[in-house]
Amino acid sequence: MSVVLPGNHVPAQHVNLKLGPGLQQLTTAGPSRIDSTVIATRAGELRHSTNRSKWWIESNSRRYVPAPQEAVIGVVTQRIGEGYRVDIGSAHPASLDGLAFEGATKRNKPNLKVGCVVYARVSLAHKDMEPELECFDAQTRKGEGFGELKGGFIVRCGLKMCRDLLDPNHYLLPLLGGRFPHESAVGLNGRVWVSAKEIKETIAMVRCIEAADPDGGGLDAQGVKSFLETLDV
Repeated sequence: MSVVLPGNHVPAQHVNLKLGPGLQQLTTAGPSRIDSTVIATRAGELRHSTNRSKWWIESNSRRYVPAPQEAVIGVVTQRIGEGYRVDIGSAHPASLDGLAFEGATKRNKPNLKVGCVVYARVSLAHKDMEPELECFDAQTRKGEGFGELKGGFIVRCGLKMCRDLLDPNHYLLPLLGGRFPHESAVGLNGRVWVSAKEIKETIAMVRCIEAADPDGGGLDAQGVKSFLETLDV
């Protein structure tokens, strides 16, 4: 792990290289070949996956910058023709085609209304274009959990917290799952959707996520356990 500043070169190389937030690939054409370099566009900690195919910059930010392949939680704000405009917390709203769902056809497709919550994947992200979403896995063309999220509650937290929650070794979601059954979806855009059997359990989950968020209480596992004992669940 290392700290980088905007403009710093990053040694990101892989046959299936995928760049996340804070990184940009620049291509230059020389006399005999085309060279590409990766530079940082924001300050933060440089991170990469175990096989070094995915690289991103971790920074404590609340403004989400869309990146391809990332899962996000959005709220439908407008219906436009056969598609929707979705708020994902970025500088510009995203577009979601009505056919970008598993098994959707012109005669059989979801009928989302303003205010509906969707779990989607960023299919296109470019600084000069409106981001685009789709509600299926790009490889399998199956829903894989993407689609409309009914009921539940959205809790907003720092982008770092969302990435932490997606780590299988992070303590929080397994800890809460051991306390009461629930469903959850984590978006890399600073939003987490949770739904438990009872409303008071959903509220307890929301408060625990807020308490564990580094931007909030920053509680560790023992701290969250103690905090849970103070709640009426």
